[in-house]
Amino acid sequence: MSLVTRNAPKLTLAGARAVLAAAERRAAEINMPMDIAVVDDGGHLLAFARMDGAKLSSVDIAIAKAHCGAIRRKPTGPVRDGEQINLIVSLGLAIGSRGRQIPLRGGLPLEVDGICVGAIGVSNGSEDQDVDVAQAGAQALVGA
Repeated sequence: MSLVTRNAPKLTLAGARAVLAAAERRAAEINMPMDIAVVDDGGHLLAFARMDGAKLSSVDIAIAKAHCGAIRRKPTGPVRDGEQINLIVSLGLAIGSRGRQIPLRGGLPLEVDGICVGAIGVSNGSEDQDVDVAQAGAQALVGA
């Protein structure tokens, strides 16, 4: 038994492209061009698309959402105390992490067998649209 090696699933480039393609299809269905980033479990970019018409200002936001989803291992969004948003903690995490923890929704971890293998980040629409497209991308790995 080794104390430093584990067998764990890893997101491949083909897997990242499948997530990206599923998200692009959903964005086209809702008629909202998106910036879509897919990262590995360490938050490093594997695949990216800026759909025709998506804002340039959303490129970095999509990548930041994906990175945050990967390193926190949970969906992005503001920190909450029950139903209330804790603005101070949300902004404190963003500042303290140099923007790596983003309080905007639209970033989701990608899991296989309960293990985070990466994340998807989507930006350009409303937060609800961003989450919808990210969920469609994440569904590409269900059953993988």
